[in-house]
This record gives sequence, structure tokens and C-alpha cells, in this order.
Amino acid sequence: MPPPAVDAVTKFEPLRFPWQTLDPFLFCVHHDDNYPAANAQFGPAASLEGRNLGQDFTVKDGWRMYHGHVVPGFPSHPHRGFETVTVVRNGLIDHADSLGAAARYGHGDVQWLTAGRGIQHAEMFPLLDRQGPNPIDFFQIWLNLPRADKMVAPHFKMLWADTIPGATEHDAQGRAVELRLVAGQHAAHVPPTPPPSSWATRADTDVAIWTIKLAPGAQWTLPPAAAGSNRMLYFFAGDALQIGTRTIPAKQAIQLRADVPAALQASAQGAELLLLQGRPIGEPVAQYGPFVMNSMQEIQQTYAEYQRTRFGGWPWQRDDPVHGAEPQRFAKRPDGNVEKPG
Repeated sequence: MPPPAVDAVTKFEPLRFPWQTLDPFLFCVHHDDNYPAANAQFGPAASLEGRNLGQDFTVKDGWRMYHGHVVPGFPSHPHRGFETVTVVRNGLIDHADSLGAAARYGHGDVQWLTAGRGIQHAEMFPLLDRQGPNPIDFFQIWLNLPRADKMVAPHFKMLWADTIPGATEHDAQGRAVELRLVAGQHAAHVPPTPPPSSWATRADTDVAIWTIKLAPGAQWTLPPAAAGSNRMLYFFAGDALQIGTRTIPAKQAIQLRADVPAALQASAQGAELLLLQGRPIGEPVAQYGPFVMNSMQEIQQTYAEYQRTRFGGWPWQRDDPVHGAEPQRFAKRPDGNVEKPG
């Protein structure tokens, strides 16, 4: 008689805001806002009365302004010591930074930004449609940098939607499972290379960032990864998910054993999941808001340096720049070179 299958699930609990993460990840949040039609200033053509502008994180009428006062989003703010990976499923984001770079990206694009020794940037959500709704749906993931790379030069890379591999597989009944691979290879599907100093660029770190969409009733087995890696599965859409013999309720953060397969089955509603996986960096983490170092002394040094230098200052006329009314996506580098999706 064969031995019983090893349970892949080690723990699950309701999703919080932000979502729970494991080393090498620091933070993950799902922004899913159904903005109304736009006004002439690229903000919502709706009353902002009753909102705590500047700190609007309460879902009201299906959307939030976050730190924005006119346009939703996150006006100029600093980062040091980690990376942001912004995975946009729908909608557009306008990037501007202290190096003078700019970008408009979305609709399946990913921006991977290595903050390194320090950068200021703004992330605004321009509403362009003045006749209809302006939904936005994206994940922002913070990936730590090891001590050796915390002070590298800041750099961002665009992973345009048409460069991110997707894979559609089918179970025995023909039900589809759709994967998108931001990082981490699956079978013959290889995603673009991350920025050069990323923990994910190293061959032995086993970093994976995947979205997984199971059709109603679909069955699929998440293959095993390296022993010693941390693996989290975020079940964010659907009413129930079967993993092996366990039934997982909706909106759960699920910690998995990385080195065993996980047999998934969606309910009649289907299921959508985000996978974050990687070998832990295993170094001390000291964090003060947007600064992530290895000690509180380094945090104090960082704060003093930011007060003195503003990480290069802010070359924009406003702290919440928006890049016009045209929907075309682009990335303008500090040297003036412009990159566009293929």
C-alpha cells in the first residue's frame, strides 16, 4: 500500500491588509478599485466629501483615493533597501521619480523597481475615461534585498505584458488553468530577467511570482519547488478551494510546503490565486515605513540622509504627476531614452 500523500498545507488564515508575507518578501497588497468616470483633472467625477483625503484607505462606493487628493494613488514618497514589483491586471499607473524617469504602464504590464540606496517616486492612477468607469486592479509586492545589495544604484525594468509568458493547461475534463509568470520558470515557459541586483536574478533563490486562474471545477497540481523555500498562495477570488484533502474558505493566505506538490481544485465559482515563493534571505530586517535595512542604526542613518538629500530631490512641478490624456504606455529613462511595448 503506498504511503499517504504529504499534506502541502502548513497553515492558512484570512487575508489581512496588507497580505501576510514570508522572507524574502516584505509586503503584498491587492488594490482593486472600481473608479467612476473621470473629471478633467484625471480624478473621479464624484464627490470626495466624507473621505479622509491624504489617508483614504476606506472602501467607499467601491474605491479609495489612498494618499491622493485629486488623482488617486501615492504621490511622491521615498524607498530604500528593497524592490517593488507592481503587477497590473487592469487599469493604468503613472510613475515619476527623483531620477527624472517617467512611465505609464498597465493592462498586464509589470514594473520591477530596485530602490537600492534610495529613490523617490510617485505612483498615480490616472482616470482617463470621462464617459464610463475606470477600474484598476493590481498587486504591489515588496521583495527584500540582501545586505550586499541594499545600496546599489536605483533602477527599474519594465516587463511589458506581451513579454510575460502565459501558459494554459487543461485537466482531464478539459477545464482550463491559466498561469502568468512574472518570475520563476514553469516547464518551458521562462519569464523576463529581473533587474540585475534583484534577489530573483540569482539562480539559486527559487523566486516565483505567478498568478493562477482555475476555471470552475478545474483541477491542477502546483509542482514542488526547492526544499527550504518559503511558499505562500493567496486565494483572493472564489468561494472555496480544495488543496489535497483540505477545504480552504474564501480570502485566505495559505502557507505551503514548497518541496511537495499541491493538488488544487476550484469550486463551481472558479478560483484566482497569487503565488509568492523564494529562498529566504535570512538576514535581520529593520523597517521604518518605506525604508528596509538590517539594523535600526542603518534606519536612523537612512532617515537622516533622506532629510538631507531627498535622494536626489524632486524634479517634477507637482508631487502627483500625471502623464496626459492619451492611454499609450511608455517608459522614459533618466537619460531621455523612451521605451514602448512591442
